[in-house]
Amino acid sequence: MNEARKATMTIDREFKIAEVDERIYGSFIEHLGRAVYGGIYEPGHPKATAGGYRQDVIDLVKELQVPIVRYPGGNMVSAYNWEDGVGPLEDRPKRLELAWRVLEPNHVGTNEFVDWAKLADTDVMMAVNLGTRGIDAARNLLEYCNHPEGSYWSDLRKEHGYAAPHAIKTWCLGNEMDGPWQVGHKTADEYGRLASETAKAMRLVDPTIELVACGSSNINMPTFPQWEATTLDHTYEDVDYISLHQYYGNRSNDSASYLAKTLDMDRFIETVIATCDYIKAKKRSKKKMYLSFDEWNVWYHSNEADRQLEPWSVAPPQLEDVYNFEDALLVGSMLMSFLRRADRVKMACMAQLVNVIAPIMTENGGDAWRQTIFFPYMHVSVFGRGTSLQPVIQSPTYDTKEYTDVPHLDSAVVFNEEADELTIFALNRHLEEALDLHIDVRGFEGYRIAEHIVLENGDLKAVNTAGKQSVQPHRNGTSKLEDGRVTARLSNASWHVLRLKASSE
Repeated sequence: MNEARKATMTIDREFKIAEVDERIYGSFIEHLGRAVYGGIYEPGHPKATAGGYRQDVIDLVKELQVPIVRYPGGNMVSAYNWEDGVGPLEDRPKRLELAWRVLEPNHVGTNEFVDWAKLADTDVMMAVNLGTRGIDAARNLLEYCNHPEGSYWSDLRKEHGYAAPHAIKTWCLGNEMDGPWQVGHKTADEYGRLASETAKAMRLVDPTIELVACGSSNINMPTFPQWEATTLDHTYEDVDYISLHQYYGNRSNDSASYLAKTLDMDRFIETVIATCDYIKAKKRSKKKMYLSFDEWNVWYHSNEADRQLEPWSVAPPQLEDVYNFEDALLVGSMLMSFLRRADRVKMACMAQLVNVIAPIMTENGGDAWRQTIFFPYMHVSVFGRGTSLQPVIQSPTYDTKEYTDVPHLDSAVVFNEEADELTIFALNRHLEEALDLHIDVRGFEGYRIAEHIVLENGDLKAVNTAGKQSVQPHRNGTSKLEDGRVTARLSNASWHVLRLKASSE
């Protein structure tokens, strides 16, 4: 190898962070833009199922191996009447959807989404409306979904054609209730009290469920992290998770700072963990609060286009970011942030899954295709199952306008003991220079390099479209393993997946 910057990593199977909960590879479908209508659901499409679901989209969701999908919002849920979306289609009302100012036909609702989730081999994370509604609507929806039979709402579900309960395990108590943009916005005390009482009522209906309380909408909220502290003061013993939401963009076209934004994300996670543990200590509790990072992604490309849309249409093209190559690099880095705190981050949802700030795009009546961010998401979801390990890393650093001491090497490591497989995810943040990575894997005697996947492109702004897939991974990474040490060349601004497997000889 020619001279390049050098980073080192030491990996030992005993340096365990935690078992990875596969639900950190979850996603999100909201009744927003073309996520539902034209995204997952398009009756009459050449590839639609008998129920009207796009099979080409289902196939791509399966390729991502998405384990759980949050539904139906998002901002939309805070003024949503779930009863509008069940029963005969001809009886369902059209409503003004206030969060995104569109017309909601309610052709897809709770039962249709559960049907779709089964086809896509994924579970449902259901959100309840704590904006305009509250305890009664939440416990009724839960009864409709999960109670076997013999009550009003469970028997109504059976009348609607669903004899078996949906058995939805995970429930979100509202959405972004700290945000003034939210219909039914509340103070932390108002929300905390309502969430606590709603949680108690829901657990009386079904004690087996998991509940997620609303944390801050992003790290820059003026109430962060006091919102978490106050909310958890009310709900700590009633819920299992607190949520985090965060989106990033490169509006200033400063790519060096952009690729460092996961330092901000790491700080967000650590601050929420510290706040959870403060409330735990304050309450003398033995319970550990976990994190659900149930909205995250890049979001900024479509902002101007969205301002031009006329209100009150059905499924307009909202939030349709066209992602470029550097967006894919940041998405890979964000996923690694979850792996590094797999002991506390147990769920996460890329927002969203189809058409709306999404890895999967469609044309109405036409094709579906993979955006640039699809690939790191797929890589970590597919190969990031097992135990997250804590490597010892030495890396050169750089400074930007926004950050100092940013490591050129960003990495996470997962050991799948059952499959005898070690996976190293690595990002070289340097925009101009390659990085030579030296990895000590002597603790994995008898392993070989199974493959080295690389996502690289000479143009940080390269995009994928329906007609041209400019950004694609390849399996020609430059790496070798000798005497328990891996050497790999990471080209400038590139994403890598190094998979080592035990030799079968």
